[in-house]
Amino acid sequence: MLPEAILLDLDGTFFDTEELHRRAFNQTFMEFGLGWDWDADTYERLLGISGGEDRILHFIDTLSVTDDRRVHLRSLAPLVHRAKRRLFADMLDDAGLQPLPGVRRLIGDARENGCKVGVAATSVSPNIQWIMKTALGENARSPIDAVASAMHVLRRKPAPDLYIMLLAMLGLPADRCVAIEDSANGVAAAKAAGLFTIAVPGRWTRSQDFSRADLVISTLGDPETPLSGGEVAELEGAPYLAVRDISRLMQPWTATGRVS
Repeated sequence: MLPEAILLDLDGTFFDTEELHRRAFNQTFMEFGLGWDWDADTYERLLGISGGEDRILHFIDTLSVTDDRRVHLRSLAPLVHRAKRRLFADMLDDAGLQPLPGVRRLIGDARENGCKVGVAATSVSPNIQWIMKTALGENARSPIDAVASAMHVLRRKPAPDLYIMLLAMLGLPADRCVAIEDSANGVAAAKAAGLFTIAVPGRWTRSQDFSRADLVISTLGDPETPLSGGEVAELEGAPYLAVRDISRLMQPWTATGRVS
């Protein structure tokens, strides 16, 4: 039996947007006169914290500053994050981002096989619409049945709230759906919601722990960008991930009640 829905993360799964996020953070820090500059290594570590404002707060708590200064900086965090969000949205227009390999193909494959498609996005709503339009074309919403964003829930990933909401919006049980994530926090959220979970780590998340994922592959793959030899073997010769491969992988998991 085919999965009833494929649920995708957005940032890092549709696009590699993190470098753009990093640049937006640093430019905003400069505009606020904070003197912070997150290099690539620092930002990679901070990606273990879901949500931009929480990321800023975590960073502030690592600084060697007086208690009064820390209190002041923490009070600025919401303002800094809102300014960063606006700047990121402006930067998207000129970014020239391309969807990651396999995104359009897998969504099209899902639709052809009668699977619903949902998006569980940590991004805020205005950015979601732009990203999906760029990834899928002018009729971006037509292939997507439901979108749950961080604005809709109290707790971000690794809490399961986004996926629980998305499943409710689709009216589907967790054990008939699959999540595709690029981060350990995303995998934890999907597994906590009871989903079969495929991890596709990107350049910013490869060092994270993906031991909880049911499958880890380097890319969703396309005919032009196939999977590696070992990954092809795991998919029984398939050069890229397709809905029927997901169905086969889910069969023993569903049969044994492997829901965590």
